[in-house]
Amino acid sequence: MTYITKPKLHHPTLPTNSLGYTRRDYEGKISTLCAGCGHDSISAAIIQACWDLSIEPHRVAKMSGIGCSSKTPDYFLGNSHGFNTVHGRMPSVLTGANLANRELIYLGVSGDGDSASIGLGQFAHVMRRGVNMTYIVENNGVYGLTKGQFSATADQGSKSKKGVVNSDSPIDLVSMALQLGATFVGRSFSGDKEQLVPLIKAALAHPGAAFIDVISPCVAFNNHSGSTKSYDYVREHNEAVNRIDFMPKRSEITAQYAPGDVTEVEQHDGTFLRLRKIAQDYDATDKLGAMSFIQKHQAQGEVVTGLLYVDSDASDLHTALRTPARALNSLQAADLCPGVAALDRINHSLR
Repeated sequence: MTYITKPKLHHPTLPTNSLGYTRRDYEGKISTLCAGCGHDSISAAIIQACWDLSIEPHRVAKMSGIGCSSKTPDYFLGNSHGFNTVHGRMPSVLTGANLANRELIYLGVSGDGDSASIGLGQFAHVMRRGVNMTYIVENNGVYGLTKGQFSATADQGSKSKKGVVNSDSPIDLVSMALQLGATFVGRSFSGDKEQLVPLIKAALAHPGAAFIDVISPCVAFNNHSGSTKSYDYVREHNEAVNRIDFMPKRSEITAQYAPGDVTEVEQHDGTFLRLRKIAQDYDATDKLGAMSFIQKHQAQGEVVTGLLYVDSDASDLHTALRTPARALNSLQAADLCPGVAALDRINHSLR
């Protein structure tokens, strides 16, 4: 098979971010996934989010496991660090890299097979340890590389392309992430860029374990009538809990207006943001409320999307372990050896 590489020439009028980079500077290789695959839309959302935030690509470490979803890091941030691990083991490799060099921005990309089956234990521990990362699951409910068998996230009663009905209960990674201690939990749909991009931006800025489950239809094996992971089903059963936008930290902009009213707020760049306060009261800081809300709407056959939970006081694994501010991989022997007197005190305390 012949792969066509993208031309490196940029049009001189392409818009740039605050670093002077164009959106093309955040792209990768040409995708080899099926035309119309939801995973390509997620790659495009990651590119947009990183460009909007003016993240230097070389500061990002992107990691994945095995599967269609785990191929996608090749398609974005071509000038970043990357590592494709073995099946289901991405979280532990990312944890080790994060401990060695806390100065990088860590992005883990996985799939429902990679995280909810062979990698379920790895997923559990990276969430409960609070590793500072953005963990994105591209969830299509099937094993696309092995011709469409049900994955562990396939809904009970969902039909395969061949007409087989799934009899197993699904694993809901969003509910698991909440229970295990993730401090940022969201869900979105690959076909909803307006919701997904700000979710990714907020997750990248979050100082802890951030998890986003993205329903991403498989056009080859799971986009038919009877599938609960198809484009049509998700669009018809999507229950968005909030309208989302994300702005990087600057001087505070405040606004006071009543529920149901509309107001215009001037932004730092001189533009105006038109706000409509939603009447429905959803508290994204209430973990128990989020769990109940998800279960209630799931029982009604609805896919709840948006920012479901966030802990504004989140900390990460480095805080828990009290590691030094410097990256561990930069420490020399003199930094790591406490000296004879200190070692004697430690040995004496163990006698």
